[in-house]
Amino acid sequence: MALSPHVPEIGALELLLAVARLGSVGRAAAELGVSQPAASARIKGMERQIGVALLERSPRGSRPTEAGRLVVEWARQVVEAAQALDAGIDALRERRDARLRVVASLTVAEYLMPGWLLALNEASPGTAVTLRTANSADVAARVLAGEADLGFVEGTSTPPGLSGAVVAADRLVVVVSPDHRWARRRAPVTGAELAATPLVLREVGSGTREVLEEALAPYGGPSAPRLELASSTALKAAAMTGAGPVCLSELAVTEELATRRLVAVPLAGLELQRPLRAVWPAGQRPAGPARVLLGLTRGSTPAQPVRKS
Repeated sequence: MALSPHVPEIGALELLLAVARLGSVGRAAAELGVSQPAASARIKGMERQIGVALLERSPRGSRPTEAGRLVVEWARQVVEAAQALDAGIDALRERRDARLRVVASLTVAEYLMPGWLLALNEASPGTAVTLRTANSADVAARVLAGEADLGFVEGTSTPPGLSGAVVAADRLVVVVSPDHRWARRRAPVTGAELAATPLVLREVGSGTREVLEEALAPYGGPSAPRLELASSTALKAAAMTGAGPVCLSELAVTEELATRRLVAVPLAGLELQRPLRAVWPAGQRPAGPARVLLGLTRGSTPAQPVRKS
Protein backbone atom coordinates (compact mmCIF):
# COMPACT_ATOMS: atom_id res chain seq x y z
CA MET A 1 0.00 0.00 0.00
CA ALA A 2 1.29 3.47 -0.94
CA LEU A 3 1.98 6.01 1.80
CA SER A 4 -0.42 8.95 2.18
CA PRO A 5 0.84 12.24 0.70
CA HIS A 6 0.40 13.66 4.21
CA VAL A 7 3.29 11.54 5.62
CA PRO A 8 6.51 13.61 5.81
CA GLU A 9 9.90 12.22 4.82
CA ILE A 10 12.28 10.86 7.44
CA GLY A 11 14.55 13.91 7.39
CA ALA A 12 11.67 16.24 8.25
CA LEU A 13 10.57 13.98 11.10
CA GLU A 14 14.13 13.94 12.49
CA LEU A 15 14.11 17.74 12.47
CA LEU A 16 10.78 17.86 14.32
CA LEU A 17 12.13 15.47 16.98
CA ALA A 18 15.24 17.62 17.41
CA VAL A 19 13.12 20.76 17.88
CA ALA A 20 10.95 19.00 20.47
CA ARG A 21 14.04 17.78 22.36
CA LEU A 22 16.07 21.01 22.22
CA GLY A 23 13.21 23.53 22.41
CA SER A 24 14.52 25.66 19.56
CA VAL A 25 14.48 25.53 15.77
CA GLY A 26 17.88 27.24 15.74
CA ARG A 27 19.50 24.68 18.07
CA ALA A 28 17.92 21.81 16.12
CA ALA A 29 19.22 23.30 12.85
CA ALA A 30 22.73 23.59 14.28
CA GLU A 31 22.68 19.97 15.49
CA LEU A 32 21.56 18.69 12.10
CA GLY A 33 23.97 20.90 10.17
CA VAL A 34 21.44 23.06 8.29
CA SER A 35 20.71 26.78 8.39
CA GLN A 36 17.95 28.12 10.64
CA PRO A 37 15.97 29.60 7.68
CA ALA A 38 16.10 26.20 5.93
CA ALA A 39 14.94 24.42 9.10
CA SER A 40 12.09 26.90 9.61
CA ALA A 41 11.00 26.50 6.00
CA ARG A 42 11.03 22.73 6.35
CA ILE A 43 8.89 22.85 9.52
CA LYS A 44 6.37 25.15 7.79
CA GLY A 45 6.33 22.85 4.76
CA MET A 46 5.62 19.88 7.03
CA GLU A 47 2.78 21.76 8.72
CA ARG A 48 1.23 22.49 5.33
CA GLN A 49 1.67 18.85 4.30
CA ILE A 50 0.06 17.45 7.46
CA GLY A 51 -2.54 20.22 7.68
CA VAL A 52 -2.05 21.20 11.35
CA ALA A 53 0.25 23.51 13.30
CA LEU A 54 3.05 21.53 14.93
CA LEU A 55 4.93 24.19 16.91
CA GLU A 56 4.13 27.11 19.16
CA ARG A 57 6.78 29.78 18.55
CA SER A 58 7.81 32.41 21.10
CA PRO A 59 10.87 34.55 21.88
CA ARG A 60 11.93 31.83 24.33
CA GLY A 61 11.91 29.11 21.67
CA SER A 62 9.53 26.58 20.13
CA ARG A 63 7.52 23.77 21.63
CA PRO A 64 5.05 21.28 20.13
CA THR A 65 1.36 22.12 20.01
CA GLU A 66 -1.11 19.56 21.31
CA ALA A 67 -1.35 18.06 17.81
CA GLY A 68 2.40 18.44 17.49
CA ARG A 69 2.98 16.28 20.57
CA LEU A 70 1.03 13.45 18.95
CA VAL A 71 2.98 13.81 15.72
CA VAL A 72 6.27 13.88 17.67
CA GLU A 73 5.37 10.58 19.36
CA TRP A 74 4.44 8.94 16.06
CA ALA A 75 7.51 10.42 14.40
CA ARG A 76 9.73 8.94 17.12
CA GLN A 77 8.42 5.44 16.33
CA VAL A 78 8.94 5.95 12.58
CA VAL A 79 12.49 7.29 12.99
CA GLU A 80 13.45 4.48 15.37
CA ALA A 81 12.09 1.92 12.91
CA ALA A 82 14.02 3.59 10.08
CA GLN A 83 17.20 3.51 12.18
CA ALA A 84 16.68 -0.21 12.87
CA LEU A 85 16.15 -0.81 9.15
CA ASP A 86 19.31 1.14 8.33
CA ALA A 87 21.34 -0.87 10.85
CA GLY A 88 19.96 -4.11 9.45
CA ILE A 89 20.84 -3.11 5.90
CA ASP A 90 24.37 -2.22 6.99
CA ALA A 91 24.69 -5.64 8.62
CA LEU A 92 23.52 -7.35 5.45
CA ARG A 93 25.97 -5.34 3.37
CA GLU A 94 28.81 -6.20 5.75
CA ARG A 95 27.96 -9.89 5.48
CA ARG A 96 27.79 -9.62 1.70
CA ASP A 97 31.01 -7.65 1.52
CA ALA A 98 32.77 -10.18 3.72
CA ARG A 99 32.22 -13.06 1.30
CA LEU A 100 33.04 -13.70 -2.31
CA ARG A 101 31.78 -16.51 -4.53
CA VAL A 102 34.03 -17.23 -7.50
CA VAL A 103 33.65 -19.83 -10.21
CA ALA A 104 36.54 -20.27 -12.63
CA SER A 105 37.64 -22.42 -15.52
CA LEU A 106 40.19 -25.07 -14.62
CA THR A 107 43.19 -23.29 -16.12
CA VAL A 108 42.44 -20.06 -14.27
CA ALA A 109 41.52 -21.83 -11.03
CA GLU A 110 44.63 -24.03 -10.94
CA TYR A 111 47.34 -21.76 -12.25
CA LEU A 112 46.32 -18.11 -11.78
CA MET A 113 43.71 -17.91 -9.05
CA PRO A 114 45.99 -18.89 -6.12
CA GLY A 115 48.19 -15.82 -6.65
CA TRP A 116 45.18 -13.55 -7.15
CA LEU A 117 43.52 -14.80 -3.95
CA LEU A 118 46.70 -14.26 -1.96
CA ALA A 119 46.72 -10.65 -3.18
CA LEU A 120 43.01 -10.33 -2.28
CA ASN A 121 43.72 -11.58 1.24
CA GLU A 122 46.31 -8.82 1.64
CA ALA A 123 44.00 -6.16 0.19
CA SER A 124 40.82 -7.28 2.02
CA PRO A 125 41.72 -9.40 5.05
CA GLY A 126 38.89 -11.49 6.42
CA THR A 127 37.07 -11.96 3.11
CA ALA A 128 35.66 -15.49 2.97
CA VAL A 129 36.17 -16.83 -0.55
CA THR A 130 34.40 -19.80 -2.08
CA LEU A 131 36.10 -20.98 -5.28
CA ARG A 132 34.46 -23.53 -7.57
CA THR A 133 35.79 -24.90 -10.82
CA ALA A 134 33.86 -25.67 -14.00
CA ASN A 135 34.34 -25.51 -17.74
CA SER A 136 33.74 -22.14 -19.35
CA ALA A 137 30.17 -22.91 -20.42
CA ASP A 138 29.22 -23.94 -16.88
CA VAL A 139 30.99 -20.88 -15.43
CA ALA A 140 28.80 -18.64 -17.59
CA ALA A 141 25.65 -20.52 -16.58
CA ARG A 142 26.44 -20.25 -12.87
CA VAL A 143 27.17 -16.52 -13.05
CA LEU A 144 23.93 -15.94 -14.96
CA ALA A 145 22.03 -17.97 -12.34
CA GLY A 146 23.39 -15.77 -9.53
CA GLU A 147 25.42 -18.61 -8.02
CA ALA A 148 28.68 -16.65 -8.21
CA ASP A 149 29.68 -13.01 -7.80
CA LEU A 150 32.45 -13.27 -10.39
CA GLY A 151 33.42 -15.84 -13.01
CA PHE A 152 36.54 -16.50 -15.06
CA VAL A 153 36.34 -18.11 -18.49
CA GLU A 154 38.58 -19.14 -21.35
CA GLY A 155 37.47 -18.71 -24.94
CA THR A 156 37.27 -16.43 -27.92
CA SER A 157 34.40 -14.17 -26.77
CA THR A 158 32.33 -13.05 -23.78
CA PRO A 159 29.41 -15.45 -23.23
CA PRO A 160 25.91 -14.09 -24.02
CA GLY A 161 24.19 -12.26 -21.18
CA LEU A 162 27.46 -11.37 -19.47
CA SER A 163 29.81 -8.43 -19.39
CA GLY A 164 33.51 -9.13 -19.21
CA ALA A 165 37.05 -7.84 -19.09
CA VAL A 166 40.20 -9.53 -20.35
CA VAL A 167 42.47 -10.13 -17.36
CA ALA A 168 45.24 -12.28 -18.87
CA ALA A 169 46.42 -13.94 -22.06
CA ASP A 170 47.08 -17.61 -22.60
CA ARG A 171 48.47 -19.80 -25.35
CA LEU A 172 47.50 -23.35 -26.17
CA VAL A 173 50.17 -25.88 -27.05
CA VAL A 174 50.07 -29.38 -28.47
CA VAL A 175 52.19 -31.77 -26.43
CA VAL A 176 53.16 -35.42 -26.76
CA SER A 177 55.24 -37.92 -24.82
CA PRO A 178 58.98 -38.06 -25.67
CA ASP A 179 58.35 -41.44 -27.35
CA HIS A 180 55.70 -40.12 -29.73
CA ARG A 181 56.73 -39.80 -33.38
CA TRP A 182 55.86 -36.08 -33.38
CA ALA A 183 58.41 -35.47 -30.61
CA ARG A 184 61.25 -36.12 -33.08
CA ARG A 185 59.94 -34.45 -36.21
CA ARG A 186 61.57 -31.27 -37.41
CA ALA A 187 58.89 -29.95 -39.73
CA PRO A 188 55.97 -28.21 -37.99
CA VAL A 189 52.64 -30.02 -37.88
CA THR A 190 50.18 -28.32 -40.21
CA GLY A 191 46.62 -27.44 -39.44
CA ALA A 192 45.40 -30.11 -41.84
CA GLU A 193 47.52 -32.77 -40.11
CA LEU A 194 46.35 -31.74 -36.67
CA ALA A 195 42.72 -31.77 -37.79
CA ALA A 196 43.10 -35.25 -39.27
CA THR A 197 44.71 -36.70 -36.13
CA PRO A 198 42.55 -38.08 -33.30
CA LEU A 199 43.54 -36.03 -30.24
CA VAL A 200 42.98 -36.32 -26.52
CA LEU A 201 40.68 -33.35 -25.88
CA ARG A 202 38.87 -31.51 -23.12
CA GLU A 203 35.11 -32.00 -22.97
CA VAL A 204 32.67 -29.99 -25.07
CA GLY A 205 31.99 -26.64 -23.34
CA SER A 206 35.58 -26.05 -22.25
CA GLY A 207 37.36 -22.91 -23.44
CA THR A 208 40.34 -25.00 -24.57
CA ARG A 209 38.13 -27.11 -26.81
CA GLU A 210 36.40 -24.00 -28.21
CA VAL A 211 39.67 -22.29 -29.18
CA LEU A 212 41.06 -25.43 -30.83
CA GLU A 213 37.85 -26.05 -32.78
CA GLU A 214 37.82 -22.48 -34.03
CA ALA A 215 41.49 -22.68 -35.09
CA LEU A 216 40.87 -25.93 -36.99
CA ALA A 217 37.57 -24.83 -38.54
CA PRO A 218 39.26 -23.98 -41.90
CA TYR A 219 40.43 -27.62 -42.05
CA GLY A 220 37.03 -29.14 -41.30
CA GLY A 221 37.44 -29.10 -37.53
CA PRO A 222 39.19 -31.67 -35.35
CA SER A 223 38.67 -35.39 -35.87
CA ALA A 224 36.61 -37.38 -33.42
CA PRO A 225 38.73 -37.39 -30.26
CA ARG A 226 40.61 -40.44 -29.11
CA LEU A 227 39.62 -39.54 -25.55
CA GLU A 228 37.64 -36.74 -23.85
CA LEU A 229 38.86 -35.77 -20.37
CA ALA A 230 37.69 -33.13 -17.92
CA SER A 231 40.90 -31.77 -16.39
CA SER A 232 44.39 -30.61 -17.31
CA THR A 233 45.86 -33.20 -14.94
CA ALA A 234 44.07 -36.01 -16.75
CA LEU A 235 45.13 -34.64 -20.15
CA LYS A 236 48.78 -34.48 -19.11
CA ALA A 237 48.68 -38.01 -17.73
CA ALA A 238 47.15 -39.28 -20.97
CA ALA A 239 49.84 -37.59 -23.04
CA MET A 240 52.66 -38.96 -20.86
CA THR A 241 51.31 -42.50 -21.18
CA GLY A 242 51.29 -42.20 -24.98
CA ALA A 243 47.53 -41.96 -25.51
CA GLY A 244 48.10 -39.34 -28.21
CA PRO A 245 48.68 -35.64 -28.78
CA VAL A 246 47.03 -33.33 -26.28
CA CYS A 247 46.09 -29.65 -26.66
CA LEU A 248 46.03 -27.63 -23.45
CA SER A 249 47.19 -24.41 -21.84
CA GLU A 250 50.89 -23.60 -21.83
CA LEU A 251 50.40 -22.57 -18.19
CA ALA A 252 49.55 -26.17 -17.34
CA VAL A 253 52.67 -27.81 -18.79
CA THR A 254 55.52 -25.45 -17.87
CA GLU A 255 57.06 -27.94 -15.45
CA GLU A 256 56.52 -30.98 -17.69
CA LEU A 257 58.14 -29.24 -20.65
CA ALA A 258 61.10 -28.12 -18.53
CA THR A 259 61.72 -31.70 -17.34
CA ARG A 260 60.97 -33.20 -20.79
CA ARG A 261 58.24 -35.42 -19.51
CA LEU A 262 56.28 -33.82 -22.35
CA VAL A 263 57.43 -32.30 -25.62
CA ALA A 264 55.80 -29.33 -27.36
CA VAL A 265 54.99 -29.95 -31.01
CA PRO A 266 55.79 -27.08 -33.42
CA LEU A 267 52.73 -25.97 -35.38
CA ALA A 268 52.48 -24.19 -38.71
CA GLY A 269 49.95 -21.44 -39.39
CA LEU A 270 47.72 -21.97 -36.35
CA GLU A 271 46.64 -19.19 -33.99
CA LEU A 272 46.11 -20.72 -30.56
CA GLN A 273 46.25 -17.57 -28.43
CA ARG A 274 43.25 -16.93 -26.23
CA PRO A 275 42.16 -14.29 -23.73
CA LEU A 276 41.16 -15.16 -20.19
CA ARG A 277 38.17 -13.11 -19.02
CA ALA A 278 36.47 -12.14 -15.82
CA VAL A 279 32.68 -12.13 -16.35
CA TRP A 280 29.62 -10.88 -14.49
CA PRO A 281 25.93 -10.32 -15.39
CA ALA A 282 25.39 -7.69 -18.07
CA GLY A 283 24.09 -4.40 -16.71
CA GLN A 284 25.66 -4.90 -13.29
CA ARG A 285 28.98 -3.81 -11.86
CA PRO A 286 31.11 -6.00 -9.59
CA ALA A 287 30.96 -4.68 -6.02
CA GLY A 288 32.73 -5.31 -2.74
CA PRO A 289 35.39 -8.05 -2.82
CA ALA A 290 34.46 -8.94 -6.41
CA ARG A 291 35.44 -5.44 -7.50
CA VAL A 292 38.68 -5.65 -5.50
CA LEU A 293 39.58 -9.02 -7.05
CA LEU A 294 38.80 -7.75 -10.54
CA GLY A 295 41.10 -4.78 -9.99
CA LEU A 296 43.88 -7.07 -8.77
CA THR A 297 43.62 -9.37 -11.78
CA ARG A 298 43.53 -6.52 -14.27
CA GLY A 299 46.45 -4.83 -12.58
CA SER A 300 48.63 -7.91 -12.72
CA THR A 301 50.49 -9.57 -15.56
CA PRO A 302 50.51 -13.23 -14.55
CA ALA A 303 53.12 -14.71 -16.88
CA GLN A 304 54.17 -17.58 -14.63
CA PRO A 305 51.80 -20.27 -13.40
CA VAL A 306 51.65 -21.54 -9.87
CA ARG A 307 53.62 -24.78 -9.85
CA LYS A 308 51.72 -27.83 -8.71
CA SER A 309 53.52 -30.14 -6.34
